[in-house]
Amino acid sequence: MDNQYIKELIQRLDDTEIWKGAGQMCKDYDEGIRFLTDTFLAYKKDTARVFFIGNGGSAAIASHMTADFMKNGGMNTYSLYDSSVLTCMGNDYGYASVFSRPMEFLVNERDLVVAVSSSGNSPNIVSAIETAKKKKTMVMTFTGFKRDNRAKQMGDINVYVPCEKYGIVESIHNLILQQIVDMIMEQDGVAL
Repeated sequence: MDNQYIKELIQRLDDTEIWKGAGQMCKDYDEGIRFLTDTFLAYKKDTARVFFIGNGGSAAIASHMTADFMKNGGMNTYSLYDSSVLTCMGNDYGYASVFSRPMEFLVNERDLVVAVSSSGNSPNIVSAIETAKKKKTMVMTFTGFKRDNRAKQMGDINVYVPCEKYGIVESIHNLILQQIVDMIMEQDGVAL
């Protein structure tokens, strides 16, 4: 069977860019994964908090990773997906503020915000990143679609999948984050 979808998925994974910062792209996937894993391990060592955010399929990834990084990675992760809080923020401040308003109260400069967004242009993700930046919080983005998407331009660390297919972008984001959790477990276990 000739599965073009899997071939494209593998090609896009090979083409994924991992940026340490402006102008500092990792030379290959292995260097990028090691850098991302080391970044998460540093936050774990400092017992800092990690907030995962996203919409739709990216919300599912964010929620899943909140659980996995806590349970399997032994990290202080926090979810902004409590339905009462999410609907309160959306109702009172508008959907563009569902993450940024709680983050105004919760995040600080020791924390990490992981923003997962296929397009990188969702107003609530952009607003959350703006809030994180005001609070001097580190931002790691997982995006795709257009190379110049807003989230990627604003992130301190960026994982960019050069593809405009939701399924492929989301699958790669999930795969990379799951690999990082597995590497943390292998290297450091789950003990805090």
